Amino acid sequence: MAPALASARRPVHSWISSRYLMSVTRRAFILKSGAVAAAAALGNPTVSSAGATPGGLSRDPVRPKRLREGDIVALVSPSGVTYEPVRVEIMEEILAAIGLRTVRAPHLTDRWGYLAGSDRDRASDLNQMFADSSVDGIFALHGGWGAARLLPLIDFDAIRDTPKVFLGFSDITALLIALYARSGLVTYHGPNGNSSWGPFTVDYLKRLLFDGEAVMMSNPSDPGEHLTQIEDRVRTISPGTARGRLVGGNLTVLTAIVGSEYLPDWTDHILFLEDTNEDVYRVDRMLTQLKLAGVLDRIAGFVFGKCTSCDPDSGYSSFTLEEVLMDHIRPLGVPAWHGAMIGHIRDKFTVPLGIEAEIDSERGTIQLLHSAVL
Repeated sequence: MAPALASARRPVHSWISSRYLMSVTRRAFILKSGAVAAAAALGNPTVSSAGATPGGLSRDPVRPKRLREGDIVALVSPSGVTYEPVRVEIMEEILAAIGLRTVRAPHLTDRWGYLAGSDRDRASDLNQMFADSSVDGIFALHGGWGAARLLPLIDFDAIRDTPKVFLGFSDITALLIALYARSGLVTYHGPNGNSSWGPFTVDYLKRLLFDGEAVMMSNPSDPGEHLTQIEDRVRTISPGTARGRLVGGNLTVLTAIVGSEYLPDWTDHILFLEDTNEDVYRVDRMLTQLKLAGVLDRIAGFVFGKCTSCDPDSGYSSFTLEEVLMDHIRPLGVPAWHGAMIGHIRDKFTVPLGIEAEIDSERGTIQLLHSAVL
């Protein structure tokens, strides 16, 4: 399917020059105001090139155009290798079922150790897919590890001029956050190609990316055969409502790039997090890192999704995940809750980074205040 489509449409650009294959030189960030200096003092030594405004939010985010049936989506692998080629075929068939055509990035099935090809080739795929006018959106095949290695090779300026829907989660968090911080691009924390694409997941994705709906995200409320809600319960950390731009993703990946120039100004953002297969003490350690870096003290609200297989250690002395969240987040005094349909789970929201939303931590809802696409 993909090779025929690629030949039927204009071929992927080969214009990428050597400057895109070299590490992008760090920009000189000029401390123009006391607010910027304060941001540096709080552990974020650089300010997003998307531009800071009073109140700490970057300038108006760059929203890509919405997807429509018949649009072409490029499949990319910015992180781990795809060992089974059938996974690509399955993703193509899934996207065809929701009305999208696909094209494979040139290095989609490359392998370099546990990575999907060299850093230069994976970065080249991203730069080219954003530049190719025949491509309407870019979906990650899966996560793993390796996306953060690409950040010095991404042409953020060019991407700002050619905005497109970019979708993924897990290790793709590094790119979602960096593209928002450095290009101002609204990105989407949602299913990878190898995720489960059930009705719940597809419904939220299509309402957000196809229909342009300012959706309200809320957990399933059907108790099923039980007398009350058992699964997917909302757990309030601190009650209240808060407004701010959404930003976040995988906790492990986010903390791995703290201190770099690829993070936004966190002021007045709503931070959402998720993770999988982490010991509770590691979650404690990573939240401590965000606290020490000044991130947690600047957010307007907090949402934790699911931490799949993050059970406490055996023995009475271990903390639970909920206890760790309460310990770190409740003292912030901002509306906060956990249990959202965000993470390495079957049914998940598609959450736009950079779009203003209002959260209600007692109801466990995320209400977008604007459409996430044009």
